[in-house]
Amino acid sequence: MYDVVKVFPFFPSSVSSFRTVMSQRPLSPVKVEDSEQERVGSDDVKVKTNPTAIEEMGEIEDATEINSSLFALSDSDNPFFIPNLTYTQSEESKVIRILDTRLFPWVLLTTFVLNMDRTNLSNAVSDNLPEDLGFTTDTVNLGTAIYSVLFSLACLSGAVVCKIVHPARWIPISMFCWGLVTMAHALIQNKGGFLTVRCTVTEGGVIPATLIYLGSFYRSTELATRLAWFWGVQTIASAVSGLLASGLLQLQGVSGLEGWKWLFLVDGIITVVVSVLTWNAMLTKGGIRGLKPWFDARQVQIAVTRIVRDDPSKRLYEQRVHWADIKDAATDLGLWGHLLITAVGLTPTSPLSVYLPSVIKTFDFSVFVANALTAPPYILQCCTTVLFIWHSDRVGERGFHGAFGATWQLVGWILLRCLPSDTSKGVRYFAALIVACWPYTHPLNIAWMSENTGSIGKRTLASGCVIFAANIYGVWGSQIYRAKDAPDYHTGNTINIVFAATAVCLWFVQKSYYKWKNAKNERISGRLSGVEQKREELSAEEKGNKSVLFRFTT
Repeated sequence: MYDVVKVFPFFPSSVSSFRTVMSQRPLSPVKVEDSEQERVGSDDVKVKTNPTAIEEMGEIEDATEINSSLFALSDSDNPFFIPNLTYTQSEESKVIRILDTRLFPWVLLTTFVLNMDRTNLSNAVSDNLPEDLGFTTDTVNLGTAIYSVLFSLACLSGAVVCKIVHPARWIPISMFCWGLVTMAHALIQNKGGFLTVRCTVTEGGVIPATLIYLGSFYRSTELATRLAWFWGVQTIASAVSGLLASGLLQLQGVSGLEGWKWLFLVDGIITVVVSVLTWNAMLTKGGIRGLKPWFDARQVQIAVTRIVRDDPSKRLYEQRVHWADIKDAATDLGLWGHLLITAVGLTPTSPLSVYLPSVIKTFDFSVFVANALTAPPYILQCCTTVLFIWHSDRVGERGFHGAFGATWQLVGWILLRCLPSDTSKGVRYFAALIVACWPYTHPLNIAWMSENTGSIGKRTLASGCVIFAANIYGVWGSQIYRAKDAPDYHTGNTINIVFAATAVCLWFVQKSYYKWKNAKNERISGRLSGVEQKREELSAEEKGNKSVLFRFTT
C-alpha cells in the first residue's frame, strides 16, 4: 500500500520521498492491449517535455525515437505517471469517488467557514455596528475598500507562497490566523479599532491555494462542477450566517457585549477549531484520517496519470513560479479578459454582500427577521450556480453559459431599480431575492481560465490574479451604496445595471476571442510538415497556450 501523502505532487513531499516509495513499488508499467481492457484517455498519449532535454540526448530523426525518448523522460519527471497505463472506466470512477467523498467535503468545510467569517460584517452592520462605534456607513465603505486592496495583494503573494509551503499546510495555518482576527472584532471600541481590524488580511491567499489544490486532483472537465460546489457552499455559509446572526444578535447586553460582538466571537471560535482539525484532515493517512491510506498502488498511478493526460503540464506539478511565467501571464490577452470579466461582473455583488440585510430591513422588517430572510436567496443561489455550471461541464461550453448568468443578474438589478418606493415589502423582497440568487459566474470563469492557461507556473499566477480581481473590485464597489442615497439606492442600482450589462458583453467578447485563436492555430498547424509537427509537440509544454497545437475551450 502507498502512503499518498508522500507520492502525490500536491502534498508535502521531496525527491527523496519519491525515490523511497519507488524503491518499494510492487507494480511496474505493463503495456496491455486495448482488447484486454478498456482504454481510458487518448490512444496516442503525447507526453511533452523540455526540448533542451531532448537535444542533450542526441538528435532525433523519426517519430519512433521521439516517442521512446519521451517515455523515458516522463517517467523520471514523475514516477507515478505511466504513459502507457491502461485502466477501466470503473477504476477511474472509484478513484474520483474516493476524492469526492473523503477529500472534497473537507475542502468545502474550509470555504464554508471562510465565508461565514466574511459575511458576518453585513449582519453586524444591520445590528447598528456603525452607530455603536460612532461613525456612518461611509466608514464601513472605507474599511471595505482598504480590506479589498490588501486582501487582493495577499491573494497574489499567497498563490506563490502556497507552492512553497504546500496548500495542505498553508490553508489550515491561514484559517487559524483569520479565526483569531475574527474574534478580535469583539475588542473594537471605535473607528480606529474598526479600520485596524479590517486591515488584517489573514484570509488572503486561501482561495488561490485551494484552487491550486483542487486542480491537482481533478481533470479540467471535472473542475468546473467542483468549483460550482465550492462557491455554492459559500452561499450556503452566507445563509447559515444570516440564520446564526438572527439568534446571536439577540445576546445584546450579555456580559456587556453588543450582539454583533457575540457574532464575531462565536464565528472566530468555530474557525479556530476547524483550522486545528484541518491540519490533519488534509492528509490521506494519519491523524484523524486513520492509518490506512485512501489509495492502493494502482489507484495512485491511475489518479496521477489521468490528471497528466488531461493536462501534460501537471506532470511537473511541484514546479514553482519563474520570471518567464510572470512575463507569459502579463502578455496573455485571454487571461486579461478573464480578469476583466471578474472585476466588472462581480462589482454589483459588493454592495449586495455588505448591505443585503440592511436593504431587506428597509422593507419594514425587524433586524432579526431581515437577517433570517437573507438565507433563502443564498440557498437558491447555490442551487442555480451548481445546476448551470454542471450543464456547462456536460455540454462543454463556457461563454454562452457565463453570459446567461450575467444576464440574470442584470434583469434583477433592473427590477430592483424600477420598483416604486411605495411597492409592498413582499414584492421588494422578491426583487432582492432575484438579484441575490443569480447563477454565480465566478467559478465558471475560473475553470474556463484554468483550462485555457497551458502551464503550471502560469496557472499558479493566474489563480492568484483572478482572486485579486475578485476582491479588488471592492475598492470601487464599496462606494456604490452611499449614505445619502439610502434607503432606495436608486443611483447605486443604476450603476449596478451598467456594470452588469458590461459583463454580459465581455462574456461574448471572450468567447469570440478564443474561437478566433482556435481558427488561427488550426490554419498554422495544418501547414506543418510531419517533422515540424513532432518538434512542435516537443515544445508544446514549454509554450503552453501559445503553441499552435493548443486548443482553447470556448
